[in-house]
Amino acid sequence: MRSPLDDGQPPSSTSGGDIAYVSPQSARDMGAQLRLFIDSVRDYAILTLDPAGYIVSWNTGAERIKGYKAEEILGQHFSRFYPPEDIASGKPQMELELVNREGRFEEEGWRVRKDGSLFWANVVITAMRDAQGQLVGYGKVTRDFTERKQNQERLRESEERFRLLVEHVQDYAIYMLDADGRVSTWNAGAERFKQYKAEEIIGQHFSRFFPPEDVARGKPWHALQVAASEGRFEEEAWRVRKDGSLFWASVVITAMHDTQGQLLGYAKVTRDITQRKQHQERRELEMLRDAVRARDEFLSVASHELKTPLTPLQLKLTALLRTVENHPSATLPVERIARDLEVARRQVRKLSDLIEDLLDVSRISMGQLRLDRAPMELVSLAKEVVARYAPQSLQVGCAVTLEAPTPIEGNWDRARLDQVITNLLTNALKYGAGKPIHLRARVESGLAVMSVRDAGIGISPEDQPRIFERFVRAVSERNYGGLGLGLFITQQIIEAHGGIVQVRSAPGEGSTFTVMLPLSPDVETNVTPDPDAPAEP
Repeated sequence: MRSPLDDGQPPSSTSGGDIAYVSPQSARDMGAQLRLFIDSVRDYAILTLDPAGYIVSWNTGAERIKGYKAEEILGQHFSRFYPPEDIASGKPQMELELVNREGRFEEEGWRVRKDGSLFWANVVITAMRDAQGQLVGYGKVTRDFTERKQNQERLRESEERFRLLVEHVQDYAIYMLDADGRVSTWNAGAERFKQYKAEEIIGQHFSRFFPPEDVARGKPWHALQVAASEGRFEEEAWRVRKDGSLFWASVVITAMHDTQGQLLGYAKVTRDITQRKQHQERRELEMLRDAVRARDEFLSVASHELKTPLTPLQLKLTALLRTVENHPSATLPVERIARDLEVARRQVRKLSDLIEDLLDVSRISMGQLRLDRAPMELVSLAKEVVARYAPQSLQVGCAVTLEAPTPIEGNWDRARLDQVITNLLTNALKYGAGKPIHLRARVESGLAVMSVRDAGIGISPEDQPRIFERFVRAVSERNYGGLGLGLFITQQIIEAHGGIVQVRSAPGEGSTFTVMLPLSPDVETNVTPDPDAPAEP
C-alpha cells in the first residue's frame, strides 16, 4: 500500500489511529528551513560526511571556525582537519569505525585550520542511517574550545605553581587536615619545623603536635571546633617536634567548605617563632631591669630632692625656736624673724610643688587628669609667671624677656597653663647657664604658640626623644636638681588641651620648647612637629 507521501494526497487520519502525514511540499519546506537554520549557526561547525568520510555539506560556522569556504572543502576527506601525527596513527578512520559500532563518538582534541594553526575542538560525530538501518553518512559537530582550554591550562599552571610554592616553602609549615583533623598533605617547611617526613605523618592526627597537657585538655579538638564555627583559629603557643622538643609556634587554622557549605577540611599554617619569643622575653627582662633601675634612681633622687628643702627649713625653725627659748621675755628682732620665715616659706613651697608633681603623675597614670576650662588671656598669665620668678632669675643671672605683641584669648585651664609656663621657665633657669631667656607668645594658623628659649647647656640628640618621659632629666647630675617630672607633666597637660609641645636643642647652644594650643576645645591641632625645622632665632 502506498502512503499519501507517495501519491501526493493531503494529510489524513486512518481509522486505526491518529498518525499524521506530511505532504512532500511541507517536507521540502521543513528541510529548507532546517538547512537555513544550520547554515546560519556561527558558533558550531556543522557538516555531514559520506560513509567514506568525505565532506558533503558545510555551514557558516564551519567556514568561520576552520577557515575553508564551501567550494574549497566539499568533497575533501575530513582527515585534513587532524594534526599530522593523528593522521599517521590512523585516528580519523578509527573514529569512524567507532561511530559505526556505537553510533556516536565525542572527544576534545587539537584540530587544524586552513592556515595551519591549531585550535582545541570539542567534536561529536554521529552515524546517520536510513529506515532499513543502512549507513548513509555521518553528522559532525565541532566547537572551538581554545579559549576555554587556555583558561583551563592557565588555571592548571597557576595551581601547579601554587602547589610547588607551598611544597617548597621552608619558613612555614603549610599542610592540610581532613575534616577529622588527620594530616593529608605535608610541605618542606612542615618537615623542617616538625621533623616528620611526609610518609611518617600523613594520615596521623594533628594532635600529636600538641604538648601532652594540651591534648589532655582537648585543645586540638577545641581549635578545630573554633575554626569550623568561626572560619579560623589563631594562637601562639608551644608545639612539639618529632624528637619531643618544644618550639613556640604561630598557628592559623582555616576551615575549608565546598560551594554547598559542607566542611571539607582545614588548611593549617604554622611558623616557628621561638627566636622571636626568646628575644621578646629578653627584651621584657631588660625592660623590667630598666624599670627597677629607674625606680631605684627615682627613689634616690626623690629622697634627695625632698630632703633638700627640709634641711634649711629644719635649721631655720630650730634657730627660731632656740631664740624664743633663750630669750623668752626679750623683744625679738623682727627683720631676722621675717627673713628666716621667708626662707622657711620658700622651702615649704618647694616641698609642696614636689608633692604636687608626684600627685599629678599619679592622676595621669590613672587617667584622672581633669581640666577646668574657662575663657582666659595667655599673655597676662605669662607676665605673671615671669614676674613671680624675677627674684630667682636675678639670683641665677638670667635676664628674662617676654615678646607678646597682642593679647591671646582662649578657652583653657588657667591653673594648668600656669603650671606649664612655670615648668618651662624654671627648666630654662635651671639649665640656662646664666644666659638670657626669651619667651615669645603669638597666634599662628589659628593656634596659640608660646616658646621658651634659653642659651644654656642644651640637650644631646640621643636624649631628645626621651625628654618628655617621666623621671627623665636632661642632665643627671644632682647639682641641677629636679625629679624629672616637669616636662612629662607639661606634655600631658598640653595634649589634654588638644595641643602639642616640641623641643629644638643642640648641646652647648641652648634649647627651645614650643607649645601649640588650639584657641577653642572644638578645634583640633593639626600641626605635626617637624624634626628638621630650625630652632627659633
